[in-house]
Amino acid sequence: MLPAMAKTSKKSTKEIAATSTVRLPLDKILIGDCIRIMNELPAGSVDAVFADPPYNLQLGGELLRPDHSHVDACDDDWDKFADFAEYDRFTTEWLKAAKRVLKPDGCLWVIGSYHNIFRVGAILQNLGFWILNDVIWCKSNPMPNFRGKRFTNAHETLIWASTSKTAKPCFNYEAMKNMNEDKQMRSDWHLPICSGKERLRTDEGEKVHPTQKPLPLLYRVIMSSTKPGDVILDPFFGSGTTGAAAKLLGRHFIGVDREKTYAKHAERRIANTRAADDVEALTTLAKREEPRIPFGIILERGLLRPGQILFDDRKRHHAKVKADATLQVDSAGDRITGSIHKVGALVQGLPACNGWTFWCYDSDGRGHLAPIDMLRQRVRAEALGH
Repeated sequence: MLPAMAKTSKKSTKEIAATSTVRLPLDKILIGDCIRIMNELPAGSVDAVFADPPYNLQLGGELLRPDHSHVDACDDDWDKFADFAEYDRFTTEWLKAAKRVLKPDGCLWVIGSYHNIFRVGAILQNLGFWILNDVIWCKSNPMPNFRGKRFTNAHETLIWASTSKTAKPCFNYEAMKNMNEDKQMRSDWHLPICSGKERLRTDEGEKVHPTQKPLPLLYRVIMSSTKPGDVILDPFFGSGTTGAAAKLLGRHFIGVDREKTYAKHAERRIANTRAADDVEALTTLAKREEPRIPFGIILERGLLRPGQILFDDRKRHHAKVKADATLQVDSAGDRITGSIHKVGALVQGLPACNGWTFWCYDSDGRGHLAPIDMLRQRVRAEALGH
C-alpha cells in the first residue's frame, strides 16, 4: 500500500502540484495490481500515461513455423480473459483509474493490436477521453504469418488522447518536425520491432517479455507529448521501455507491474540507461514561446542599415530598407511602403507572406544571399542568453 495522503490546507495550484510531485514514487517500479495502485496515487498528479495493456489475443493451440519449430507467442496468464465482457470490465476500470491520476491537461497513449484496440478506443471515448490521433506503428520487420491464411500482421495502433475535448495537452510540434527532416511528423511511424541486443533475455536466452516495445517507439511518444521533468505513468510496465526512454529524455516515470520477474529485469535495464545531463539539449522551444523580435530591432542593432536592398532568394524582387523599419518598392509606377510581410505579399500578389523567410540580404558583401530570419535568430539567441 502507498502511504495515506494527509489532508492539506489551502495552497496555490503550483504549491499543490509541487507537493503532489514530491509524494509520488518517482522513478520506481511498484509491484501489484495496476488499478489498485493507480487509485492510491494522488489525483491529477501525472502528466502522461503510456499503456501497453494485455491484448487478449485469444490464442488457441500451439503456433508452429513451417519447419514445425515453436513460435514464442504471447500466451502468458496475464493476457487471458474469460470473455470480451471480462476484458471490457478490466479495460474500463484501468482507464478510469488512469483518467483520475492524470492532470487536467495530461494525455493518454495506449497501444494495441486488432484484437483489442477497437474495444479500448470505444471505452475510452465512453469515459470522456478525447482522441487526438491514432498512430500506426508500421513494423519494418514484422513476424511472418506462418499459417498463410491471413495477411501478415505488420502494424499496431496507438491512440493518443486528452482527458477531455477542452484539455490542452502538450505537443512538441517543432521537435517532431525537426526529427522528420523539417517535415511535419505523420501518423504512420515506420520503426522496427524489438530485436538483437535491445531484446531483454534471461540467463537461459529466453525472452524476458513477449511483447517488449522498441526504445525508438517510446522515445518518439515521450518526446512528442511531454516536457523535461514531466511524470509518465506506465501501468503495464513490463520490460521497462517507458522507464528507459523517460530517463534518457530527462522525464520521471512511475512503473506498475504485477510480475516481479519483469520488474527485476526492468530495474536492471533502467539502471544501465544513461540519464541526460544537459537539460538544454532536451528542450525544443516552440515558435510561439520564442521572444518576439520586431524588424526594427535588426536596424537598431546595426545588422541591417537604412537604404540597404533586400531581395527574394532568386532576386526576382527587391526592396529598400527604410529607417522606420518599413520596406519601399516601386510597383506599376507607384512607390509603396509597408512592413516586411505586407510588401513581401504585395510583390508576389499573395494575401499574406512571412517576410522573415521571404526577404534575403547580402550576407558577405559578395552577393551571397541569406534570409533575414538568420539575423532575427541571432538576436533571439542573445536574448535567451545562448
